[in-house]
Amino acid sequence: MMNETEQTNYRVVVIEDDPHTRAYLTKTIAAVPNMLVVGDAGDCAHAMPLLRTEPDIALIDLGLPDGSGLDLIRKRFFKQSTTQFVVITVFGDEAHVMPALEAGACGYLMKDSALPDIAELISQVLSGGSPISPIIARKLLTRFRIDNDQQQGSMLTKREFDVLHLMSKGYNYNETAEHLGISYHTVVSHVRHTYRKLEVTSRAEAIFEASRMGLLNM
Repeated sequence: MMNETEQTNYRVVVIEDDPHTRAYLTKTIAAVPNMLVVGDAGDCAHAMPLLRTEPDIALIDLGLPDGSGLDLIRKRFFKQSTTQFVVITVFGDEAHVMPALEAGACGYLMKDSALPDIAELISQVLSGGSPISPIIARKLLTRFRIDNDQQQGSMLTKREFDVLHLMSKGYNYNETAEHLGISYHTVVSHVRHTYRKLEVTSRAEAIFEASRMGLLNM
């Protein structure tokens, strides 16, 4: 059984092409009692041998001079590596964020905000967390909301959309039925299904929600 003076030393590698940033990260992480920096690299060629040693944490930049850090994550992930990858980069666009997370990164940090707290953020990973810079978290939430909206919108049948479109033009149920050549009760059924799919309870809410989702051009 581990006594009070014993502690686990977590092995960390730093993969960063800028020598000043790499030195800062290495020094900051090495100063933490239970973290041991076992190597650092400035490019993919020197990073691969370090990653083969299966460190606990790999702090990795995406923009490396001889390739992408994303490729390193994918290679090790496909080999069922136990290393946990934390991206630290200047790239905050969706074209970099989503592929990195899909490749297996457990954290995504922006350099301009994460550097001062990097040791604490890595500690979160070791505790089972997934640190993500606030600006990246907002992008992910927006992406999720858009995907969810598109999924909801795609659930509407063509006839339900036709009814919704006429409702947005001010048609009542009888006028909608006459215009579409269907019965009043069929219109009521379509409206009920549309409300359920859009998770609303009124015509005004349905029109507002459909407009927000880009289904209607008001």
